Amino acid sequence: MKISPTIVVLAAGQGRRFGGRHHKLAQTLGDASVLSTTLAHAIETRLPVAVVTTAALAPLVADQIARRDTIVVSDADAERGMGHSIAAGVAERAAAPGWLLLPGDMPLVQCATLLAVAEAMDEHPIVHAQHRGRRGHPVGFSAELFSELVMLTGDEGARRLLARYPAFAVDVDDPGVLVDIDTEDDLEAVRATVS
Repeated sequence: MKISPTIVVLAAGQGRRFGGRHHKLAQTLGDASVLSTTLAHAIETRLPVAVVTTAALAPLVADQIARRDTIVVSDADAERGMGHSIAAGVAERAAAPGWLLLPGDMPLVQCATLLAVAEAMDEHPIVHAQHRGRRGHPVGFSAELFSELVMLTGDEGARRLLARYPAFAVDVDDPGVLVDIDTEDDLEAVRATVS
């Protein structure tokens, strides 16, 4: 039986560029929140899923995912940047053969895209989704990069690893791999596509 990579949904960021009164991941998108929509696409793959988040945001996913699959980091650790969130998620799922990193503010990434990246991980240590020649998310890392992933810190996430190692691009017909929500204008643009 093949062991599948784990999708790690990164949802501990502070979302400072978003000007709303509430966190960007808590904003409504259709009948759900931004984060729960992203998570729903991950769950739809039937791959293992873990969410790295803060105590304040954990209730957004409590009805979708088991508590054991919710990795809560402190606010102080969340302040340390995406690199720390990646390290926390990978460390908690150390036995996985690899990890697909999916930012929680990317609710348009399709289930088929996640599966295509996961499949390519059988052959390549680093894989990313690509739409019309532009690199997007998710980004998959095989277990051979575990020791480097768990040492990540800061806001640059895994960019250093992508700069140091060759990455295989999986071409997908999914513009959602390029769409994240950083500002209120971004949120309104995403809402327009799902209504």
